[in-house]
Amino acid sequence: QVQLVESGGGLVQAGGSLRLSCVISGRTFSTYSMGWFRQAPGKEREFVAAIRWSGGSTVYDDAVKGRFFISSDNVKNTVSLQMNGLKPEDTGVYYCARSSEYMTDQAMRQQRMYPYWGQGTQVTVSS
Repeated sequence: QVQLVESGGGLVQAGGSLRLSCVISGRTFSTYSMGWFRQAPGKEREFVAAIRWSGGSTVYDDAVKGRFFISSDNVKNTVSLQMNGLKPEDTGVYYCARSSEYMTDQAMRQQRMYPYWGQGTQVTVSS
């Protein structure tokens, strides 16, 4: 059984920063990639960023590239999302997700490739 627990959300003014963390417990040895997704009010959940557990290569959505940075700590079994230059449109519930399957960069952007999800953490950016 794999469990994911996110933390670090909150309320921040536009231009500010937040750092989200996701702790992975359970069968972590077969992790291939970890992703962050978000869901704004009234919208579908969308891809934000992903990282391969081995090697650390990353993929970002164009909307956050250069502002958000995903990283992993394979010893502590955590994945983090450093969010800088936050905008009101970054508001939403942020979820971390885990997959044990090999994926191309394009596949890492697909929600259906991740069978394990956390409960989400709320990020609100005020203008």
